[in-house]
Amino acid sequence: MRAESIASLLRILRESDTFLITSHARPDGDAIGSALGLQHLLEAMGKRVVVAFSDAIPSMYHCLPGVHRILNEIPDHPLPQVAILLECDSIERTGFARIGAQRILNIDHHQSGRSFADVNWIDPEACAVGAMVYDLAIASGIEITPEIASCLYTAVLTDTGSFTYAGTGAATFGLASHLLQRGADANGIAQSIYFSNPESKVRVLGIALSNMEIDGEIAWTSLSSLDMERAGAIPEDCEGIVNYLIGIAGVRAAVFLRELPDSDCFRLNLRSKGTVDVAEVAERFGGGGHRNASGCTVNGSLAEVAPRMVGELRSACQADCATLLA
Repeated sequence: MRAESIASLLRILRESDTFLITSHARPDGDAIGSALGLQHLLEAMGKRVVVAFSDAIPSMYHCLPGVHRILNEIPDHPLPQVAILLECDSIERTGFARIGAQRILNIDHHQSGRSFADVNWIDPEACAVGAMVYDLAIASGIEITPEIASCLYTAVLTDTGSFTYAGTGAATFGLASHLLQRGADANGIAQSIYFSNPESKVRVLGIALSNMEIDGEIAWTSLSSLDMERAGAIPEDCEGIVNYLIGIAGVRAAVFLRELPDSDCFRLNLRSKGTVDVAEVAERFGGGGHRNASGCTVNGSLAEVAPRMVGELRSACQADCATLLA
């Protein structure tokens, strides 16, 4: 299946001339690194490529080669022959009202991935979409340049939680090693992602940790719009907060709730350890992701949403225990 998917995709890439690459709203390191790596790959094949995201690129990824060329809207003309959607389960997930391409390709590694495009390559075993783009690059025979290597290394580094998440194995480290051999700037990427935090990110983290609650195996915290305003924070400053909660000894599932401005709505980031499945929880609320890392958006007040989600996570932990004991 994997070989067939790669062959089908490569055939379309080779026979087409113009491309649009996009991914989900609120792009993360895998979405951005994969899109830019694929852009560099296609341009090395002599193709014309546009990368567009509906939301702004977080500042920690401004070090990536080609990031300054990313658009925040899809050009009206000329329409691309092929649109490539990375780690999206639908066109709607991109945040764009339309795509406008003759053909749509779907490359995804989420457990909640769906076959909605003309060609779908969904591999939940892949550690990152960046790893799938790497496989495409190897199969294409195109040289992996330092630009491609840096973008794909960023994708893999961030989506494996710095090589700590389940699914990180020998093949992951072999991939990373090859990208470093091909010129990926590991030190520069680490400096930008982990050691260049704005003051607002540290302040909002402090507020979130002071709001933290723990009940047995479940941990949760929240930020209101007023909290964000007082810290001078923007949404990208909240990236990684939930990881502090799941890092607590004895906690098996965690959720971070961020109130969306001017709405009775919260954006939730869920994490778990071991075989506790938070993807199933997120999917029940219209979201999705991986078994141990997922997200969704839920309507309601904090007093309504938080207890509901904590209850769902507690049920997920209980179901996991029952499965293990069966």
